[in-house]
Amino acid sequence: MDSRKIKELEDKAREIRIMIVQMLARAGSGHPGGSLSSTDILTCLYYAVMRHNPRDPSWPDRDRFHLSKGHCCPALYAVLAEQGYFAKEELWKLRRFGCLLQGHPERHTPGIEVCSGSLGQGLSVALGMSLAAKLDRKDYRTYCLLGDGEIQEGNVWEAAMAAAHYKCDNLCVILDYNGFQIDGRVMEVMAIEPLAEKWRSFGWYVLEIDGHNMAAIHKAFATAKKIKEKPTIIIAKTIKGKGVSFMENVVDFHGRAPSREEEDLAMKELGES
Repeated sequence: MDSRKIKELEDKAREIRIMIVQMLARAGSGHPGGSLSSTDILTCLYYAVMRHNPRDPSWPDRDRFHLSKGHCCPALYAVLAEQGYFAKEELWKLRRFGCLLQGHPERHTPGIEVCSGSLGQGLSVALGMSLAAKLDRKDYRTYCLLGDGEIQEGNVWEAAMAAAHYKCDNLCVILDYNGFQIDGRVMEVMAIEPLAEKWRSFGWYVLEIDGHNMAAIHKAFATAKKIKEKPTIIIAKTIKGKGVSFMENVVDFHGRAPSREEEDLAMKELGES
């Protein structure tokens, strides 16, 4: 990918971060930390990697994406709105009762494949999508974003074994490895290292990248498409709250929305005019 396209993706990710902060501040609740850490990954996926059609969200040949860590849906909602799945005005109604965008993804929202939010189940869902493509002899790919605290759940590893057993080379998992979960640092709550070695031992092809380097993200997705006979996981090292200095690596912002004063500070940092 040329430098011009990389710059366009970086600029778009900055716009997405602005929308995330604004919608959470207006809602008064939600999860900024993981939303901001996964922004670059989601931007690259929807703008440069996945085959999808906002005018036809149920297009049978679309690539599938499942946000396993559903509490970080503000990032996905912002991307979907920018792509045209629904009006941007819906973003400002986040978490309101009866509105289109709830605190965890639901299927009534255009662009959402499956409800999510109960952590540890997303890889099993994505595996099902992957196997369905193989059974139906379809060439669409399935992508699934996991959280690092989430992979402490045993169900993740059952699905990981099954995906390797069935040689799901149409399945690509991205691990948003920002180092924090709701209770604190991941390594203090329950250590998950050595990560790369674990996934390799489960039969996966493993890529390790800087999850905020757009060129590296795009290259990793391109590599994953070439891998045969096994699923791929991209371990993306990220920063919780990326882009807003007072949120970065602060566990309190895992699940606390910014105040209006904090929103103003964040807008200045993100360059919102």
